Amino acid sequence: MPRPLGELEDAVMTRVWQWNRPVTVREVLEDLQQERSIAYTTVMTVMDNLHQKGWVRREVEGRAYRYTAVSTRAAYSAALMNEAWAQSDNPAAALIAFFGMMSQDQREALNDAIRIVQRDTPPATPPEEGGEGTGGGER
Repeated sequence: MPRPLGELEDAVMTRVWQWNRPVTVREVLEDLQQERSIAYTTVMTVMDNLHQKGWVRREVEGRAYRYTAVSTRAAYSAALMNEAWAQSDNPAAALIAFFGMMSQDQREALNDAIRIVQRDTPPATPPEEGGEGTGGGER
């Protein structure tokens, strides 16, 4: 399970996820500088750390690296939710509390997701009678 991204890591990854293409430190820097004062070396260090942590892969292009996200923002969010849920000593109560915090739009998105999962999941098949472990065979 990934640890939550730090504030600057999240700002960098948000751009990598949104742009959905290989990006350079310079591109991320120039976009971040629209919001804050930040040095090239800071962004370079953050992107190197994200590479070391497995969030991005990088390929050399000329004298610079191009970074690409390893997974999606949705997969990251799902992993965080799963980890938080797994930490509960009462998963059902945690889900009920979580659902209670949701907006109507979030509940509709949840219902849509459940319909998709149910549609794409084959029904469970009951065990065959007389199979192993049923005591019906000869010894």
